[in-house]
Amino acid sequence: MCATCGCSDSSSAVLVTDHDHDYEHEHDHAHAHGDKGHSHVDDGHSHDDHGHDHDHRDDDHSHDRDHSHSRALRQIDGFDARTVTLERAVLAKNDELAERNRRRLAERGIVAFNLVSSPGSGKTTLLERTIRDLGNEIPLTVIEGDQATENDSARIRAAGGRALQVNTGTGCHLEAEIVGRALDALRPEDRSVVLIENVGNLVCPALFDLGERAKVAILSVTEGDDKPAKYPHMFAAADLFVINKIDLLPYVAFDVDRCIAHARDVRPGIAVIALSATTGENVTAWYDWIRASRAAALA
Repeated sequence: MCATCGCSDSSSAVLVTDHDHDYEHEHDHAHAHGDKGHSHVDDGHSHDDHGHDHDHRDDDHSHDRDHSHSRALRQIDGFDARTVTLERAVLAKNDELAERNRRRLAERGIVAFNLVSSPGSGKTTLLERTIRDLGNEIPLTVIEGDQATENDSARIRAAGGRALQVNTGTGCHLEAEIVGRALDALRPEDRSVVLIENVGNLVCPALFDLGERAKVAILSVTEGDDKPAKYPHMFAAADLFVINKIDLLPYVAFDVDRCIAHARDVRPGIAVIALSATTGENVTAWYDWIRASRAAALA
């Protein structure tokens, strides 16, 4: 259970497959089957014991719990300290599994990016365009997180990508354990990129490391330029800030400079890319960031 929001734990999440894209059966070993009720994956295994120097975490913004949501909770008069203890235990277990994911990806030269945003920011549209434009250059695999439906994974496959849908039920974010199971099922190529589309939510995904190289916070101009100030934990945890749907700027009250200033108040120096996933305006900056981040990870 997520002590932060009370949603169900990742054991209730379902890896959704179909007969045409049942990735577990494309390999000669057993993985989690897309049966709605259970999984056959051994959740305790690890594929390597090697360390991994992930220098994007040197600023401790992901693992330093001193400035996390739990600190804010402790400051509320009368708050039950047992809830804080439970949250710390949940996050500690998740961080351990995230490091396991990170090590196994690093062993094979795979780079993962965790895309986080509110619903409707345009994450899936950006992924569709990325697969069409960059898929022939870099092998791309997508893990799609939603509470229900296979809509987004179907869109990714229609664009020519490999995708696995993870339905979280009542869960409002992905966790490292379920991402590990998804990686077992998908078996991404060595030296490839895994793009994880998290459940649409600007709160809980900030706290849960999935084993990614970087978090990418995506905000559409239709949501308001004050979102980084209103949801600081999400933007403080991000390594890249993508402002999407800039083609709509003439029609909405959104100050790009003010939004960037808010983001840099909570995450000084954060990289920012403003683009339109629909029209393709400035998407090359996003592709260049993927290339550079991948090259740095493989160096």
